[in-house]
Amino acid sequence: MKNTVANEEIAAPYAQALMTVAKSNNLTEAFGNDARGLVTLLSESKELRNFFDNPFASIESKKVVINRVLGDDTNAFFRNFLMLLVDRKRIYLLDGICQQYLTLLRELNQTVLAEVISAVPLSEAQEQAVKERVISMTQAREVELSKKVDSELIGGVIIKVGSQVIDASLRGQLRRLSLRLTSS
Repeated sequence: MKNTVANEEIAAPYAQALMTVAKSNNLTEAFGNDARGLVTLLSESKELRNFFDNPFASIESKKVVINRVLGDDTNAFFRNFLMLLVDRKRIYLLDGICQQYLTLLRELNQTVLAEVISAVPLSEAQEQAVKERVISMTQAREVELSKKVDSELIGGVIIKVGSQVIDASLRGQLRRLSLRLTSS
């Protein structure tokens, strides 16, 4: 199923419950690492997403796949939570639950998520400069970067933090220049 507003509303209490379990067992960061891993895996594997979305796949087969995917190093509380999602036929919400959990974790840690789109991969120094710029804009304690490469930018970067967008790309500068020239 596609993520809809209804799915997000259903996923929210599960993410809250996962955060409650994580806080009570001092495992917020460990759960965050597991959630990040699952989000990455689900974004890279359409087959896995389709399998979890498939209502005809048996509960037992979904549990077997989860155990294989997680490996032995995953926390027992997190594993049990995923098994509960399978039992309640809510595993199709896994991506949304993990995304919302990560949002709650960022709020807890006073961290903001900044999406950075660049023409080429950023160097460590450039990433640090972006983080410093975002911290000065938002007064956050830390910045988590979501990096994407888009060769159509020609050069520069676009930084998105919440609803704020800083377009320092060459494509954006050319577009603004074109608008100024056509409006003159």
